[in-house]
Amino acid sequence: MPELIAKAALAGRLALTRGSLRLSEIAAGQITSIALFPGQHKAITKVLKSVGLTFPAPNQVVEKDAARLVWTGRDQVFLFGTTPPEIPHTVGATTDQTDAWAGLSLEGPGAEDALMRLVPLDLRFAQFGLGQVRRAPIYHMQAIVIRVTQNRFDLLVFRSMARTAWHDIETAMTTIEARAVRSK
Repeated sequence: MPELIAKAALAGRLALTRGSLRLSEIAAGQITSIALFPGQHKAITKVLKSVGLTFPAPNQVVEKDAARLVWTGRDQVFLFGTTPPEIPHTVGATTDQTDAWAGLSLEGPGAEDALMRLVPLDLRFAQFGLGQVRRAPIYHMQAIVIRVTQNRFDLLVFRSMARTAWHDIETAMTTIEARAVRSK
């Protein structure tokens, strides 16, 4: 029987720098989707409190130590960085999403300008602050956009679209760099 070897979605790609921007793959680790059943907010609050977390409000991220809960839709979150707590079958459903998503990080001054060329959102800091998240397309691919710091965004895309997302972001970075060089 052949032995399968797990590889990252962008295995072999080194971090890319264009001007002040840096694009790299991030190892998201274990990703677990938690989807609530109707009317189960109080119950999930108790479950998550046992591990020091709270269910995030829409478009928000909640973090505690290495664990991160990211809002991904109505009554749904992704849990990163820890094994999910035991969720009763009457409260919600958990699904392992680890192999379905790829993580990218875009950081540096101008990261929001580069992403706003691709994402139909106002990503300026005043409108999209720390710990905020949105589901939005990067061109034609669905993505989860998370602001980690003032100049850093983490992006999750379907694993099958990781190379396309990389290419599109690289093109935006190159355009931003060319404009900066030309304006000097």
